[in-house]
Amino acid sequence: MDIAGKVFIVTGGASGLGEGTARMLAREGGKVVIADLQADKGEAVAKELGGAFVKCDVSSEADGQAVVAKAVSLGKLMGLVNCAGIAPAVKTVGKDGAHPLAVYTKTIMVNLVGSFNMIRLAAEAMCKNEPEATGERGVMISTASVAAYDGQIGQAAYAASKGGVVGMTLPIARDLARNGIRNMTIAPGIFGTPMLFGMPQEVQDALAASVPFPSRLGTAEDYAKLVHQIVTNEMLNGEVIRLDGAIRLAPR
Repeated sequence: MDIAGKVFIVTGGASGLGEGTARMLAREGGKVVIADLQADKGEAVAKELGGAFVKCDVSSEADGQAVVAKAVSLGKLMGLVNCAGIAPAVKTVGKDGAHPLAVYTKTIMVNLVGSFNMIRLAAEAMCKNEPEATGERGVMISTASVAAYDGQIGQAAYAASKGGVVGMTLPIARDLARNGIRNMTIAPGIFGTPMLFGMPQEVQDALAASVPFPSRLGTAEDYAKLVHQIVTNEMLNGEVIRLDGAIRLAPR
């Protein structure tokens, strides 16, 4: 699939991995619709890239429909990259008692239900596309985490949500195969995102040093490179790719 001239939705595209992906797609000639709750930042990035911004809670059906409608109005919607997510850290039982159920539920709703909500709505629109020469009508890329496999202390909700994203990757790819739509997932390791940059510098340095090679934090550009490869290589389908410098997370 050629990125140039196609429309792509990037959730969480106002910052972090999503912003890096949006910038890559725009450089390659794609038109980007940024779906995010950060209105000021999202509108600024969209304006800079010549794309569009839609304020969106990815777990809302109406918000998701508005994003897809905007994308379809701009041209041929051929891609969705799910980067929106939250990462609370709460123990199952901590000093304040049991893990708040509302925190667990919200994490599942945003990270897992939100990803599926956007996939199902975007796929419905893509099914109406005229296929490319490769037979493709679109590609979906979701963001899991190495925590899906190596969840640390305090990551029960986060690991469960990302494990769900991993688990639905293959069945969705199988569901959409007859429509010429691929579905992939990236599982990043320790990346330099706004959430991580809020930590003390010594903590950031220690995390970077824990990555076997390269011993540094992953970047939005690293993530965007893999998105580019997935979009342009039609044999990549139904798989989860760890993007982690060979790290395996310790319990804490």
